Amino acid sequence: MSDPEAPISGAEADSLQEPQEEESSPAEGSTEDPEMDFLRSLFARMQGLGSGPVEQVLDELSLEGMARYMQSGDCKNIICMVGAGIATSAGIPDFRSPGTGLYSNLQKYDLPCPEAIFEIGYFKQHPEPFFTLARELYPGQFKPTVCHYFMCMLKEKGLLRRCYTQNIDTLERVAGLQEEDLIEAHGTFHTSHCLNFLCREEYGLPWMKEKIFSEEIPKCEKCNSLVKPDIVFFGETLPSRFSSSMLSDFPRCDLLIIMGTSLSVQPFASLIRKVPRKTPRLLINREKSGETDSQMSFMGTEGMDFDSEKAYRDVVFLGSCDDGCLALAEKLGWKDELVAMVTREHAAIDAAEGGGASASAANQSSGDGEKGAVPEQKDKPAEQTGAREREKEE
Repeated sequence: MSDPEAPISGAEADSLQEPQEEESSPAEGSTEDPEMDFLRSLFARMQGLGSGPVEQVLDELSLEGMARYMQSGDCKNIICMVGAGIATSAGIPDFRSPGTGLYSNLQKYDLPCPEAIFEIGYFKQHPEPFFTLARELYPGQFKPTVCHYFMCMLKEKGLLRRCYTQNIDTLERVAGLQEEDLIEAHGTFHTSHCLNFLCREEYGLPWMKEKIFSEEIPKCEKCNSLVKPDIVFFGETLPSRFSSSMLSDFPRCDLLIIMGTSLSVQPFASLIRKVPRKTPRLLINREKSGETDSQMSFMGTEGMDFDSEKAYRDVVFLGSCDDGCLALAEKLGWKDELVAMVTREHAAIDAAEGGGASASAANQSSGDGEKGAVPEQKDKPAEQTGAREREKEE
């Protein structure tokens, strides 16, 4: 959640290329100094020089236009960026919604400020509030949402390059995405480590779950130091895989789908500017986020632009993430398939846990009450692998 390294600029990301087998001669007039070339490019963009017109890939700035592009054959590498908003329909609160967000309901923990519950310095001195909260939000008590399964459908259709998630609830894994499909930018409950840098003993999800639900403060069995889930607190560095994958994924992105995030935490929020300038970007969220501000404009970087006369690639769906995914799936002709997947997977989770919940239980995520009906979210424990993966193992 901190910014340990200055994120690469949009100009640098756009210019990334595959390594060449043979060393080529520098172009005439080149300084052979990447920093100087970057500064020259940045200055040119600030002055409106040398950027030229950008190809508009979408035939229409709408959900329909996005759907046609996705089916055109030119859209082969989709990256999803997701935040807490994709899991609210599962019963997990987001962080910043007034009144209902996590930060609005932490008074009982007597914190110096709401964010302190995720600050590494405060955690080392006062771990009790975090582990009390962890019991309420612990992975395995919730089922994936329509949005999670929509990303699985993108994978099944060979379109998903990667999902970059801010979430620590592991619901992407529960839905069926595998480790290679995911960049868990803010870490995960999936593993835990001893905080003693001379020890660093690793512990799995079952061990940590037992400690948390027995109301014990998890201590290392080797050195008795504090053990913390591998989620990224304020004051900690992001996983190394975040930076390495970003460099290879974003220059190849054909479509960026952003869902359920306020785009207010860096460096995650800066990822929207790492795709090529012509790459379409779709935001599915309850409110607009990531829009260009005066500072971004001055620095020559591109935030989201939905409404200006210069808008050429950004589309927004305002509403819940489930509704947005169902609406897009309908435009793609995938809606029935998506609803069937959600119904099947939720029934498998219930059966695996002995819940026996009826697959006919439905919510009205699509608003039509019929084809869009998807299984109601119930706070029943869920396996940490998708039902399809369980079937393969059996």
